[in-house]
Amino acid sequence: MVTYGSGLTWLAWQRQVPWWVLPASVLLNLGAFFAYWHDKYAAQNGHWRIKEVTLHLWSLAGGWGGAWFAQQVLRHKSAKASFRTIYWSTVMTHCAAILGIWWFSRAA
Repeated sequence: MVTYGSGLTWLAWQRQVPWWVLPASVLLNLGAFFAYWHDKYAAQNGHWRIKEVTLHLWSLAGGWGGAWFAQQVLRHKSAKASFRTIYWSTVMTHCAAILGIWWFSRAA
C-alpha cells in the first residue's frame, strides 16, 4: 500500500496523472473501510448485509488498501478463503489496470 500510494503521489507530482487522483484514492479507501465496517455491524446485529460482490467492487475501484485495513482491524472477511482469493484478484487487477493505463498513456 505504501508503494502504491508513493507511486500515485510521484505520478501526480510529475503531472503524469491529474491531481484529483490522490484525494479520490483516499475517498475510495475510506469508503471501502466504511463498507466493511457497516457489513460487520449488520452481521453482528442481524441487519441487511452488504453483498460480497459490492465489497469486491470497492477493492477493484481502488479501495483495496482500506479493505485490507478493515479486514485486519475489524477482523471481518479475513478468514474466508474464497473471499480473500477474489479480494487479492481485485487488487492485482486494479494495479495491473493502473499500470497499463499509465504505460499506454505515456507512450501516446
